[in-house]
Amino acid sequence: MDVKLINPILESMVNVLSTMANVKPSLGKPQIKTDEISQGDVTGIMSMVSPKVRASLAISFSKSAIIDLVQRMLGDKITDVDDTAKDMVGEMTNMVVGGVKNLYAEQGYDFDMSTPKLLHGKDHIIHHEFTGQTIVLPFIANAGEFYVEICFEE
Repeated sequence: MDVKLINPILESMVNVLSTMANVKPSLGKPQIKTDEISQGDVTGIMSMVSPKVRASLAISFSKSAIIDLVQRMLGDKITDVDDTAKDMVGEMTNMVVGGVKNLYAEQGYDFDMSTPKLLHGKDHIIHHEFTGQTIVLPFIANAGEFYVEICFEE
């Protein structure tokens, strides 16, 4: 997978978290995903389609990470993955993919985006609707881990 397609995802993810939640996550070692089982507890997934490439992007947050983000961004003290947490995951996914779309436009890609779909529960299935290889970008944030999955089909 071309690094020029990965870097906008990294840039958008870090930008959204640092701007909206004052969180500066650290990137772990990217890896190829070989199954559809989530690594987080709640996931937002969106597809992006252009004439050249079709892709889907999923952001899967651990329970501790999304609870921390809700506290930082909304000031709400929650203890579980409730409706507020799920809404936050949808909004975060939408903001990150929107940023990615803008960065890809600078490279000549014109993507249409879907609305975020939410998945939750231990070991839920993340199904990327495209047949390309799925790359996982693991992050560590203040209160937990989250994982960005990207699947490109050219």
